[in-house]
Amino acid sequence: MTGASPSDRLDSMRQSSLNPGDLISIKELRESGRRTARERITALLDPNSFVEVDAFVQHRSGDHNMHLFKPLGDGVVAGHGMMDGRRIVCFAQDYSIFGGTMGEMHARKIKKVAEFAEKSQLPLIGIWDGDGQRAHEGVPSLGATGELLDILVACSGRIPIISLILGAVSGVSALAAVLSDFVILSAEHGQMFMRSPYFIPEIINGEIDQETLGGAQSHASRSGVACLIADDEDDAIDITAEILAYLPDHTLAEPLNIKSGDEWDRSCDKLTNLVPSDSNRPYDMVKVIEEIVDEGRFLEFFPTFAENILIGFARLDGQSVGIVANQPKVLAGCLDIDASVKAARFIRTCDIFNIPVITLVDVPGFLPGTVQEWGGIIRHGAKLLYAYAEATVPKLTVVTRKAYGGAYLAMSCKHLRSDYNIAWPGGELAVMGADGAVNIIHRREIAAADDKVSVQAELVEKYRAKFGDPYVAARNGWLDDVVEPAETRKKLIQALKPLRSKRQWVPPKKHGNIPL
Repeated sequence: MTGASPSDRLDSMRQSSLNPGDLISIKELRESGRRTARERITALLDPNSFVEVDAFVQHRSGDHNMHLFKPLGDGVVAGHGMMDGRRIVCFAQDYSIFGGTMGEMHARKIKKVAEFAEKSQLPLIGIWDGDGQRAHEGVPSLGATGELLDILVACSGRIPIISLILGAVSGVSALAAVLSDFVILSAEHGQMFMRSPYFIPEIINGEIDQETLGGAQSHASRSGVACLIADDEDDAIDITAEILAYLPDHTLAEPLNIKSGDEWDRSCDKLTNLVPSDSNRPYDMVKVIEEIVDEGRFLEFFPTFAENILIGFARLDGQSVGIVANQPKVLAGCLDIDASVKAARFIRTCDIFNIPVITLVDVPGFLPGTVQEWGGIIRHGAKLLYAYAEATVPKLTVVTRKAYGGAYLAMSCKHLRSDYNIAWPGGELAVMGADGAVNIIHRREIAAADDKVSVQAELVEKYRAKFGDPYVAARNGWLDDVVEPAETRKKLIQALKPLRSKRQWVPPKKHGNIPL
């Protein structure tokens, strides 16, 4: 702008930075039902709270005629602002600029705000909508992206990181997004691919479409990448706000205590008849959780992946807690590979952010079979045990019915330094179920009997009386109490109050070697 004053030039540059995309790309974006990056940031943050950084950044490539189009911002909007009154750091990829691809300055810009989030100890929220690496820029973009991945790993475990996938995200962008603590996919447009779908043989041949390969449902139920699916962009933002409400700003802080008006000592009368006395009959553990926690609000993660175990956030007397629970109505609540990994990572997430872990146990064992054994159930099952043993946050455990064998040990037993363990009167803590134990111990006696059924039934009853009630474990100090189901909420909150000041000394070491 020749002859213009500095103020006029600034105004012109500012206007260009606010509308960097070409009209055709923006039109296509709107026709698809998506918002621009700046509109998404506006929807994410409280009004007039966004402070933008690097609005005037441009790419530095002259290859492939890139010098003819040098939009301000280089395809990403970044900065910090307020979300529900809390300061956060955020960025959003702009699909209308080079398809949201990650070039050198694009990656450095995200890296810069990630570094700011880490040193400021503030949550980082990323909105991803891009096709991975910007091939036009070559190696310089690759190097900057590596630096971005490095700082995201440095942020992990220090501050909450949440990724919203609101478009097709592939390659390095997908890798960067899953380094976060929580990944939310939009059901409308959210897709993730390790390689661009244009290079996937099954898509090229027309065997499957992009949605089937990398859509929200696939990543929520098959790959286990998406912890939650949002109906649309507004729902994704609402879910983000809900998750953030349970989390502190950083690992050295405590989550907010938000009272709901739900009486801390109320009786959970519905629990009395919710769990069948017959240990072989299924029931819905979600109903048990909802009866115990404040206002029945349970934010479940991965609801369609490894459904035999439940994980999620809730509150007890206003305090954030992480819930881990077996689900008896799916695979009888057995632990398998996916369930073990799903729960182990969630426990470690809770441990990072000082959130107590409440475990509800009804588990007959690890899932048997060649698929599980050859798939590494020993190694993956050890991850769950490792996560519980390693966690230093308050750990409270309720045995609602079955707790058998190695699965009992892996589900926050007293021997893994759980702080408070209780059982309901119908709880069974044993090496295995009475039927299986009798068939092993008394197999010759049963085989020689004339009335095998009667003899077996008698032996099962004797075994259950000797080993299969919670008082055996209580006499050995493996349970702190046996309580009526209706008292569960009250007992947990009473135990949780003094544990808020829990401090567990850990011997100095670089880190443990979890069996990944």
